[in-house]
Amino acid sequence: MIVRDLQPTDLPAAVGLLGQLGYALGEREVRARLEQVLKAPGHRVRVAEQAGKVVGLIHVFERPALEKPCEAIVQALVVDGTVRGAGIGAALMRDAEEDWAGKRGLASVALYTRTDRAGAHAFYETIGYRKANSSHLMRRYL
Repeated sequence: MIVRDLQPTDLPAAVGLLGQLGYALGEREVRARLEQVLKAPGHRVRVAEQAGKVVGLIHVFERPALEKPCEAIVQALVVDGTVRGAGIGAALMRDAEEDWAGKRGLASVALYTRTDRAGAHAFYETIGYRKANSSHLMRRYL
């Protein structure tokens, strides 16, 4: 398995992986979102490739803040359901933590995970993450 930057040819795989997270998006929408993310400073999108097939995806970005030290945020992490449990998610997280956030001198890596994703919570705990707090996401559509 290799971890590498997402390439334009990986778009169909990214669409499929995001669908596995419950985000049924078309290729056109994902392409537009990826273009926005990739041109924003401090963002990184990587994929895990195994036997020539993209089997995982991670999006991490640097978040400066006033009330806490600058940290990395894992915005999205998904591993293909057919290969979960094989260390792919852990490899993607190590890449984000050590190869990216650590080299940027960031104080920590944080992520949000939906309350109904018990399997994801267990995974994050096995790689050293702990629940830091609870909050409510509030949104106003414009």
